[in-house]
Amino acid sequence: MSFEIARSGINAVNGSLEAISNNIANAGTYGFKSSRANFSAMVAGTQAIGAEVSSSTQSMAKGGGLLSTGRGMDAMIQGRGFFAVRDSAGQQVYTRVGIFSADKDGYVVDSLGRRAQGYAAVLDAAGKPVPGAGLGALGDLKVPTGQIGAEASKKLAFSGNLSADWKVPGAPGPLPAFDPTDPKTFNSSITSVLYDSLGAKHSVTQYFVKTAANAVDVHYSFDGAAPTGPQALSFDVNGQLTAPLAPVPYGAAPAGAAALAITIDYSGTTQFAGDTTTLGNAADGYAAGTLTGTSLAEDGSVLATYSNGLKQTVGTVALATFANEDALKAISDTSWEANGATGTALFSRPGSATASKLSTGAVEQSNVDMTGELVNLMSAQRNYQANTKVISAENEMMQTLMQAI
Repeated sequence: MSFEIARSGINAVNGSLEAISNNIANAGTYGFKSSRANFSAMVAGTQAIGAEVSSSTQSMAKGGGLLSTGRGMDAMIQGRGFFAVRDSAGQQVYTRVGIFSADKDGYVVDSLGRRAQGYAAVLDAAGKPVPGAGLGALGDLKVPTGQIGAEASKKLAFSGNLSADWKVPGAPGPLPAFDPTDPKTFNSSITSVLYDSLGAKHSVTQYFVKTAANAVDVHYSFDGAAPTGPQALSFDVNGQLTAPLAPVPYGAAPAGAAALAITIDYSGTTQFAGDTTTLGNAADGYAAGTLTGTSLAEDGSVLATYSNGLKQTVGTVALATFANEDALKAISDTSWEANGATGTALFSRPGSATASKLSTGAVEQSNVDMTGELVNLMSAQRNYQANTKVISAENEMMQTLMQAI
């Protein structure tokens, strides 16, 4: 019986060595989770019959170190959660390795070509993402490729200080007729860039003319054309704008494109003594553009950058969490499979529910403690030698007994 007990001990140590050697081999593997072989005693009736490796435990809750890569589509999960990826056969597995890119068809894939699972962007009737519209359907995450259409300008926001030190042009004589080619007929001007429905750039120039105390007229010129009727601005004795308090409608007709209908917002414009300043001069809208790059945000948003300078969220990477993540079955390619013991995968965006935020431009290193593994290796070696000593001693005893007979 002693032979069998010692043999079971050697087998158990071999099982422990498999776990230790696998941990050491994967000390440099991104997203790897170390495991530990668990020993248990074996008993037949009342007779002890040795030891066995009864189970193994994965250190799923222990995070690996952060390795900064500076790459926009790399991401590390800061705590709980797994990236869900689907291979070409349709099998969905889970990984902690956040190395992603967009393939030729626009799908977000990991370094093995498996498609990342996430939430699509909510699109408007023109097929453009709707900001703040929430999450779309869960599935293969895809980035729109090719060219995005132009968006005509609809709003122009101007704010600044129109100096109270301005003099009425022509004073003390009569106010001269406004002439955009004669700087003596206006006090200041500012030009803004607009886009039409085809994505062509246009300019609208605002000419400011002080007409009386606390009163300024604004004349508008579209693409250098003759200005149309002015818009009156008025201020109180404290330099605050009193009219117009609502955005002012303005229209123009670019050749070959849809008519422009924008509103000009003067909120925040003041009339204080001192310099004339421009604090804000921005219109919405943009020209057509092509995709130039993608990046991830800490909340999982996939940000697409286009040649026209536009950045927009085109989807969101999903994270999966499990009631019992320790029961996940490890498979090749540093991945895991769900099973009945793990519970159903619960999907959410990073940073919500039980899923952690992402650290972008980084990947998770292996969580193997090399010092600890070397200590475990020495302990396993000692245990192995002790069991072989038992077998050697038993063998000598049997030889002595046979010689005595």
